[in-house]
Amino acid sequence: MTAKALHGRVAIVTGAAKGIGAGIALALADAGAAVAVNYAHDLVGARNVVEKITANGGRALAVQADVREADQIVRLFDETRDTFGAVRVLVNNAGAYTFQPLEAITEDEFHRQFNTNVLGPFLTMREFA
Repeated sequence: MTAKALHGRVAIVTGAAKGIGAGIALALADAGAAVAVNYAHDLVGARNVVEKITANGGRALAVQADVREADQIVRLFDETRDTFGAVRVLVNNAGAYTFQPLEAITEDEFHRQFNTNVLGPFLTMREFA
């Protein structure tokens, strides 16, 4: 991306408290976007990403929302819009996985992974649209 190519844009990055999502959030902010750093459980990680962005002159906020829950996705978008304006960029990065033998995976674990990895992106895209 060229410097500040996203100036004035608002982005949501799901699962942005660590790893690839954090890197994406930092890159979007570096390109000029205001970024909602979404997290499900890692408030400390999300705050660290926000601090890095704001320390470099960017705009960011941490928003807790579980992408498996439609009402939480609506709140994620509402909080982002209320703070920065209309959302123009969505990065579906949140994901769940567990390395274990097939026979060890419970129905609850299957639904956790499926709802995070399949339903979550659908819910966020629906709200984005």
